[in-house]
Amino acid sequence: MRAMKIKRDFYLNRLIEAKGDGFVKILTGIRRCGKSFLLFDLFKSHLLKSGVRRENIVEIALDKKKDARLRDPDSLYDFLAKQTATKRGRVYVFIDEVQECRRPKMNGRETADEKAEREEQFYDVLNEFRERKNIDLYVTGSNSRLLVTDVATQFRGRGEPIQVNPLSFSEYYAAIGGDKTDAWTQYLLYGGMPELFSKRTDESKKAYLGGLFKTIYFRDVVERCELPDDGFLSNVNDVLMSVSGSLTNPTRLANHLGTILGKKPDSRTVDRYINMLTDAYLFRKAERYDIRGRKYLDFPSKYYPADVGLRNARLNFRQVEPDHLMECAIYNELIARGANVDVGMLEVDSRKGGKREKKQLEIDFVVNTGRGKIYIQSVYRLAGLEKMEQETRGLHKIGDSFRKIVVVDGVQPLYTDESGITFVSLMDFMLNQNILD
Repeated sequence: MRAMKIKRDFYLNRLIEAKGDGFVKILTGIRRCGKSFLLFDLFKSHLLKSGVRRENIVEIALDKKKDARLRDPDSLYDFLAKQTATKRGRVYVFIDEVQECRRPKMNGRETADEKAEREEQFYDVLNEFRERKNIDLYVTGSNSRLLVTDVATQFRGRGEPIQVNPLSFSEYYAAIGGDKTDAWTQYLLYGGMPELFSKRTDESKKAYLGGLFKTIYFRDVVERCELPDDGFLSNVNDVLMSVSGSLTNPTRLANHLGTILGKKPDSRTVDRYINMLTDAYLFRKAERYDIRGRKYLDFPSKYYPADVGLRNARLNFRQVEPDHLMECAIYNELIARGANVDVGMLEVDSRKGGKREKKQLEIDFVVNTGRGKIYIQSVYRLAGLEKMEQETRGLHKIGDSFRKIVVVDGVQPLYTDESGITFVSLMDFMLNQNILD
């Protein structure tokens, strides 16, 4: 496949809008999703075209050997001080994989507080330069615990997180073109990791996706969390991949792992490893929300992989179920559009054998956009009246005035029924960025 420059206008426009606002712009997301390309290529090109002098752009890639010496916070400080001291006008500083900037561990044991202090001293460097009026600071990072969760504290409220995701289907299709159905089939199989465009064969795509875990993702977690190896991490990851889109919790996953390993692990240990995987952006947790009770439920929850292709590759392309993958792709699309997404639960009265009982109905997605809620059901096939009633029952029972949408795979004209439920085809939903407006 020919080399191509993939547009990431959604993220690029956010960087342009935030330019010079006095905040540290923090690009987060899974490794290899395109953060570096967005910053060092697309945004840099924008700056140069807008008249910024090349010498006023300072670029540091801490995951590369050429800049390895700058992983020490003091060395990074000295380098930035020297590079920015004599520049005229605003200086744009790009630092890639900033979590690599940390002091090495000293011999002997260290407390959790000592470890945190050692690993987080780069915040002092960033805050020092952020406060200089002629410097505009941009960083990328691949660990949520060291970045987004510390925006309010370590950056003193002056950090602006921008989560970058693998390619959405609309970005993917804009780059590849051709028949939409064929493009969707490929996307659902291999996902949207940008470097796939350089892979010409199915074998090379599978090898690339599978190799990311050992060479990057698991290695990063092992080093960051100081694990002895990636064995148990790999097991937890694979079980979580296999049940993605299904309600689960650490206890259920521990039971599942017990059948694989021959010994049930402690559920608290499983929960800790899940947090490691979500911190590395390999998964996102969708909380379960009681729609009528207007409260979050402790468990169970759903975990969605950041990319369907990564999920398929890790499971050796054995569990390629279109309905589950469609649900995952829709969830990731909603996240990429900036929405907060929960799993909805609705408790209704039901009768069985003449007896009255409570029944829980699931709403696939409760979408919070900032302008209100939207309820969405993902339906792989909508054949016949009985199936339609089954899939829309929960939406009918909600009883509020927020929008309700059913996304249907295949041919589905856009229309709204007499109950106010909108039916839309999967292609229209994935390609129309204004469908939720």
